[in-house]
Amino acid sequence: MLENRLNRNVDWLFVGLTYMLAAFGVVMIISATRGDVSLYHKKQIINIIMGSAALAVFLLLDYHHLARLAKQIYALNIGMLLLVFLPIFRHASNGAGRWIRIGGFLFQPSEFAKLFTIITLAVFLADRRETIKEPGTVYASLFYIGIPAVLILKQPDLGTSLVIFAIWFAMLFIAGARMKQLLGLVAAGALLAIVLWNSGVMKDYQKLRIRTWMSQDSDKGDAGYHVHQARIAIGSGGMWGKGLFHSTQVRGGFIPEKQTDFIFTSIGEELGFVGAITLITIYAFWLFRGIMIIASSDEDYLGKLMSTGIVAMFGFHIIINVGMNIGMVPVVGVPLILISYGGSSMITTLAAVGLLQSISRYRHQLLF
Repeated sequence: MLENRLNRNVDWLFVGLTYMLAAFGVVMIISATRGDVSLYHKKQIINIIMGSAALAVFLLLDYHHLARLAKQIYALNIGMLLLVFLPIFRHASNGAGRWIRIGGFLFQPSEFAKLFTIITLAVFLADRRETIKEPGTVYASLFYIGIPAVLILKQPDLGTSLVIFAIWFAMLFIAGARMKQLLGLVAAGALLAIVLWNSGVMKDYQKLRIRTWMSQDSDKGDAGYHVHQARIAIGSGGMWGKGLFHSTQVRGGFIPEKQTDFIFTSIGEELGFVGAITLITIYAFWLFRGIMIIASSDEDYLGKLMSTGIVAMFGFHIIINVGMNIGMVPVVGVPLILISYGGSSMITTLAAVGLLQSISRYRHQLLF
């Protein structure tokens, strides 16, 4: 009887939309990489299968049990991020050492770090619920997530470190922290970014991306090439697009990272403005279902914080990826969630969906 009530609390529409987006991603990967011997779409199907196993585990697990393992999860998170800096494990690609290779298995710890941070930060804040409005608690929470964020930034991976801070901000806001304190820390972060810019900590290519974003017509052949070509491709799609599998810019090799960071470009070119807006609308409805889980978790502070972190992570990914494809934000290497190719990203995303559904299932236990 209890199990039936718990199963009814799973948002199967949310889960269904999740797999619809993932399936659409496989189709777009096929379109973007036709003729590529790497067969990214087959690998992505395997990624979805592995991610589905993670989704099932988290969905069936009562998320309250994770609170007891918060210290171990945090230690695992830091340990995995540190392994990236050991030459024996480190695997570099495109100048960034973000991957760990163990035997024939390659994965990206920074992707898993996002979910680990959500779980551990939620427990950290829940344990300090009574002092959440005090500056000391807010500063301590920033230091708490700052350690993994800095390790990710050093890989270098600016995009994922920004996702970590976006998660922190959303969770602190929902936890009840004073907006004045949060905005003050954001301002302090902006000043710190200026210091990092002038101290040499920020990489030259990262500086160049920001300069190019601020003046997008100044460098169309080098740092601005990605965005310039992406805008041409999306614009050439017009209202209705050129048709699925009929891209010319993407298939012509003008779009780098076409199966990952810039897959939205393929969508815009082949399916046009209508297709792109339809996808964004589906994403918006998908996120709205997640927000409904947040709103219905008022009885459980821990569940409310975890679900907030998950929805914030999803939303930030979508906004930043679409934004950088159309030149609204700098290129920071954030994938389009559920659609871009990537094993670690897909597994993390589906695991987060499972955790969100666990919150939806077990939050009602407090009412029984």
